[in-house]
Order: sequence, then structure tokens, then C-alpha cells
Amino acid sequence: MQPSIDRPVGPDRGRSLRRWGPVAAILVVVAVIAVVVAVSGGGGSKKVTAAPATSAGSGGPSPTGALSFSEAKKEGKHVDFGPGCDPTVGRLAMPDHSAPECYAPVADNGGATAAGVTATTINVVLYEAQPNDPVLSFLEGAIANADTPSEVEATYRGYVKLLEHYYQTYGRKVNLEVLHASGVSTDEVAARADAVKAATELGAFAVWGGPVLTRAWADELAARHVICLGCLGGNTPDWFAQRPTVFPVVSSAQQLESHVIEYLAKEVTGRPASHAGDPALASRTRKLGYLYISTDETSQKVADDLNAQMSAKGAPLAALVPYTLDPARLQEQAASAIAKLKSAGVTSVVFGGDPVAPATFTKEATAQGWFPEWILTGSALVDTTVFARTYDQRQWAHAFGVSQLTARVEPEQSTSYRLYQWGLGTPPPAKDTSGVLYPQPAVFYAGVQAAGPRLTADSFRQGLFSIPPAAPAVTAESVTFGNHGFWPYTDYNGIDDATEVWWNPTAVGPDEIRRTAPGLYEYVDGGRRYLPGQWPSHDTRAFDPNGAVTVYAKPPPSETPRDYPPPGL
Repeated sequence: MQPSIDRPVGPDRGRSLRRWGPVAAILVVVAVIAVVVAVSGGGGSKKVTAAPATSAGSGGPSPTGALSFSEAKKEGKHVDFGPGCDPTVGRLAMPDHSAPECYAPVADNGGATAAGVTATTINVVLYEAQPNDPVLSFLEGAIANADTPSEVEATYRGYVKLLEHYYQTYGRKVNLEVLHASGVSTDEVAARADAVKAATELGAFAVWGGPVLTRAWADELAARHVICLGCLGGNTPDWFAQRPTVFPVVSSAQQLESHVIEYLAKEVTGRPASHAGDPALASRTRKLGYLYISTDETSQKVADDLNAQMSAKGAPLAALVPYTLDPARLQEQAASAIAKLKSAGVTSVVFGGDPVAPATFTKEATAQGWFPEWILTGSALVDTTVFARTYDQRQWAHAFGVSQLTARVEPEQSTSYRLYQWGLGTPPPAKDTSGVLYPQPAVFYAGVQAAGPRLTADSFRQGLFSIPPAAPAVTAESVTFGNHGFWPYTDYNGIDDATEVWWNPTAVGPDEIRRTAPGLYEYVDGGRRYLPGQWPSHDTRAFDPNGAVTVYAKPPPSETPRDYPPPGL
């Protein structure tokens, strides 16, 4: 859960917090280390209820001029979709289980249809943070990420080359420009100035990425009708409805909170805390305490809302304990927080914070001789192996809960890595973070081809909204935009579903950056994923080895992609 992460920090915070506290906000943007996200169409037989439209538009027919393979077949049209299409399945001829549908070429793309769009080019700006940005340095230092800015840029350019070879862009090619940040991630003034530069000097139709702790970047770009992918967005449907060019690839905090509340109510509350490390706690009925990161004045309001919703389900939280990510005071805060949770009789700690702090909190819990359950809430990166190995293993051996990560495959088998290797003949230069980079170009090209030849911000949005959900999978998220019945509003965020995990400190295997050691997350039922409203009403199956999976050596047979000859790019 990210109830208090997805918020800007006010200008009146202390100097230390201004420097270090923002690390929490990066979670909203990077989301995962090994995320595999690709917007795709077709498949699926999910029984859902239609959601109402908003003024910004909703899912529905393709924009004028866009003709997908399935639409052509339905209309009885015989179309040559080109050599990049597999006509036997109507999808792009790429070894990707979630390969998008083919779209028909056109003779006339309309020329210059929008700012940043000509008859032959689409201007895209890639945001590059300052190399000494304290937010990124702190986070990447904790996991020893060795990717350099030049390797990241090269990887993006490789994805552009590959995807442009297959996706329908109606005769246009992406002109990728790099914008070097003029300020750190917390600097609103610099963010606005950089956004103006992207829109005016660089003539962006779209941008990929942005500062991780200010919405000023997204606000300024939205005001100028520039598509913003992977940007820090708001936390409410109204925010997006007023800025209908901002598309975070990850879920909103509100959406993830919905999953967590449903999971807790159906699988956790009202039962013994059987997975606690202390037998005395394990024999008691669960009493939940919420340990969460506080970044501004709204954090308490969000925590109170969580408590109100859990109270309405008959399971009020026994304690609400905030903390701030200030390295100089984290140990002091941990001692106080653990003491409060312990004295409140908490058996199970619901953790909603950043991926660095649990190392301190779990060590302190052990120092105080307290061994509760630790319940994950999808706080980004807390559910990655690379971070979980830094936590006190005597504590984390009792950790389980919600994750939006997919069941893992061997790093070289991930879509982002495998496609790059297949298409370009070499591993991605940014080996550690290729999975974080891939979603932005993947979503962008999916939107461009679904937008049709008259590319504008409106047709791009309509195109994304028109793409139906993909077939359910365990190694790929459900990623949709618009109205597909998953949420009671028009959805501008990507990931819709989640799964259940538990920590196995003795399992041995590779983490997300290919380091083999003890400690892995186990994915319940092989990583089965649930959309909102679909969580089962039974006791959690955490710590049940039957059907659990740590890392698939290869994707499951039903998710193994078709094999195609590489393009020789």
C-alpha cells in the first residue's frame, strides 16, 4: 500500500527530511525492479461490471483510422498487416506472450497532427535525473545498482529501435531527446522549468519519466497537453480526469489500498496469528497495527481512512504508528515505533512504507524480543528479493501479504531482457534496471498504434482506453487504461491486479539483479493474480509450500511465447 508515499513534501519540512524523506516517493515511479509490463489486447473472459464514464473519455471503439486485426476480421476486411504481423494469431511477430494486436497501415497519416508530431517523426523526451540526486543515490546504493546513465539511455534507444520495427506507427519514427534535470527530485521550480523546456524547446509530444517527488512536472506538461508516461501522478480519479494526458504505469495508492483491505478482510482478520514467530502471539486472534511512512499532513488522514474502512469490516487497527525516512533518526524512531506496537498488543504489523526502513525496524524488533507477523501491502520494492534480503531474517521469516509483482522467472527470461536480447543480439546495456525502463516505451507504442494515423493527445488516450484486457497470466500483470469494469471510474493507472507472497529465508536462487543467495519470496498458487473483488474468502495460504513458486526457470507452458526469427536489427 502507498497511502502516504504518493504525496509531495511541503516546503516547510526539515532540511534532513527534504534530503532523505523523498526516497519513499520514488516507489511510485520505479515500482519494481523486475516488472514486466506490456499493454496488450484480446483474450480474457473476466466477469466484471461496467464502470461509468467520465468527462475525460472511456474505453470503447478505436479512434478514427485505427484498424486492429480483430476489427478487420469482424468487419470482413482483407488487410495486409505487413511482415511484422503473425496472421495466424493476429499479433505482432515477437516472442512475447502478451504481444499486442496488429494494426493496419494507412496511405495518409495526416501529416503534422499535433505539437511534436510531423508526417515522419514523433518527438519524445526522456527525463534523466541528476547523477548525484540524493533520492536515487540512496535507493540505488542500497541494492548496488551499477547501471550508468549512458547505459540507461542506450537501453531506451534499443527498445525504440526494436518496438518501432514491429508496432504500427503509421510512417512515423520516434525522435528521442534526453532532458538532463536542472534540479533534484524535490525541486518544484526546476521541475516546472524542465517541463516547459521539454514542451517548447524540445517540442515533446510525450515524455518518459520525470522527477520522483513533485507533481509540478506532470501538472505543467498536462497544462500543455503533453503525454506523460511514468510520471508522478495524483492519487484520485478527479486528479487524472483534470489532467487526461498523465498515465502512470503502476497502480494508484487508492487502488492498491483497495486490494489490501479486501485481502485483510477475506484472508487475515478474525483468525489466529499463526505465522508469528512468538508462540504466545501465534495463539492469539490477530490484532493489526499499521506502521507507515509519513511524508506530509495528509498521511494521517489516509491512515485514519484505512482504519475506518477496517473498522467497518469489524477489524479496527490497534495502533497507527507513523515514521519519517530520516537516516539520522530512523533508529530512534524504530525503537519508539516497535515499543508502541508491542505495548498495543499487536500480533501482526501491516507495513506501508519504503524498502529501506524495514532493515532497521526488523532489527529493532529482534532487539526487543518481539516476533510478530509482518504483513506486506504492496509497498513498492519491499516485496523484492533484493531488498528483503537486507531485513532481519528472524523477523522476515514471518512476512507475507499482498504484492503487485508477478511470479518471477529467471532474470534472463523476463520479457524486457529476453526481447532485447532476441531483437538486438545483445543483453540490454542497463541489465539491472531494464525491467523498469521497458514499460514506458511498451505502453507508448501500444498507445501510438491504437491511436491511429491522426496522432494527438486525445487519440492517444482513446487508443489506450480501447485496448481490451489481456488473458490472465501469472508472469504478467493485468495492465489496462480507461473503463474495463475493474474500477468504478475511468482508470489512468496501469496495473490492476495483485497476488499473495510469503518470505522463505532458506530458499536459494537469484534476486532481481541476478545475485544468487538464500532468501526468496514464494508466490502462492504459483503466482495466481486477483483483480479487485476476486480475492478468495479463506485463510491465507502463506507458508503453504503446496503450489508455491519462487522463480520459474521458464514461463509456464501456457505463457511461453511463440518463437520467431529475430529481425537482425
